[in-house]
Amino acid sequence: MNSDLNQALAGREPAYVVGLDAGGTRTRAVLAPVRPGEPEGEGVGGPGNALTVPGPQLTEHLVEALAQAVPEGLRSRVASVAGGFAGASRTAPDEPGRIKAHAALTLALRRLGIDAASVEIHSDIEAAFASAPGCPADGLALVAGTGAVAARITARACTATAGGDGWLLGDDGGGFWIGREAVRVALRMADGRGGPTALAASVGQALGVPEDVLPGDLPGTYDEQLWTRARREAYRMHLLPAVMAAPPVRLARFAPLVAEAARRQDAVAARILASAADHLAGTVRALAPRPGERVVATGGLLGPDGPLTEPLTARLQPLGLTLDWVPDGSWGAVALARLAL
Repeated sequence: MNSDLNQALAGREPAYVVGLDAGGTRTRAVLAPVRPGEPEGEGVGGPGNALTVPGPQLTEHLVEALAQAVPEGLRSRVASVAGGFAGASRTAPDEPGRIKAHAALTLALRRLGIDAASVEIHSDIEAAFASAPGCPADGLALVAGTGAVAARITARACTATAGGDGWLLGDDGGGFWIGREAVRVALRMADGRGGPTALAASVGQALGVPEDVLPGDLPGTYDEQLWTRARREAYRMHLLPAVMAAPPVRLARFAPLVAEAARRQDAVAARILASAADHLAGTVRALAPRPGERVVATGGLLGPDGPLTEPLTARLQPLGLTLDWVPDGSWGAVALARLAL
């Protein structure tokens, strides 16, 4: 710890750090002591993607999360803040996402009266990697939530990435990809190009297809006799407009339907999950992993109950790799904030 920072902390012990995990769906802030210890405050705000969320809105979401996490009486004691932001990178000082995230975070801290000696911006994948036990410095990170991206981390900085190109161009194997496949196989069943699948009924119900159009299949089943040609035509007529009326990325909400159908032994759903696991394994392989390297994983698809945990684990074992799952990057951001001191 340098002398300037020592002076900054003098007279206001105990000091605190704040870690932020700012992702595509929400922003989480954690207040913790400078020295290792349990969190003393947590807060949640709106989406924190530094590239897709407008600057003023990003600032508001950060203020919302920080205000909940840091009581007013402790705000003068915050010595260091580190944020892991989706859409931000440390590849260059003038990287657009990093600049935007830093500007929004600086303004949010100022509005709350938090004058931290250190304010650092990291990518969300760097923060997730640092969340693993021991705050590792080197290895591989894999995020499989709405999107999908892998990264090589060297000295706690992202030095290479694979995937993560967004819903339109990539993110193969992520939640959006799985959800889109669910709708695609439902449409192919309806027009005769695809095989029978229980996803037709569950996707239709989720998209508000009228009950008189959907046949009375038992949950998780497909009765071909009930799916007459006329019914399938009506199904397509209602399904397509419902899909087109929502932002494309919302297709990710159908990923749990695929997992549920696969649990009920639906062959089409099982093939979707197998393909998703293949894509994720390929994304990891693109980073030339070495046997025994740590793979820190995060995202709902790879958690303890994640539908891709088991199939992906099986695909990585021949490479000598195992998954080390973390719930999010907030504790990694806390660790990075401590290291900055």
